[in-house]
Amino acid sequence: MVKAKKIFCVVAYDIQDDRSRIQISKILEKYGTRINYSVFECMFTDREFQKIQINLERWINRRYDTVVYYPMCINCYTRIIYQPIRKKIIKTVEIV
Repeated sequence: MVKAKKIFCVVAYDIQDDRSRIQISKILEKYGTRINYSVFECMFTDREFQKIQINLERWINRRYDTVVYYPMCINCYTRIIYQPIRKKIIKTVEIV
């Protein structure tokens, strides 16, 4: 069985409604690690990346809310700097 390639993506959001914000947080926790209150580092297959966008759209108020996806190339991923230094959660990754 061939493993699907993963996309490393930073997902940030600004959601006004508490219930929606909590739900979006729970969804993103399945795919990655919270690095700030409303910022996650995630790993997605292409299919998961499409699904997550559709899934989160259900919880977004188009008038007030924002979700931003920052897909990163392998070069960008390897240059991430954490201050203070912390253990990277994702050890090995194949990024498209």
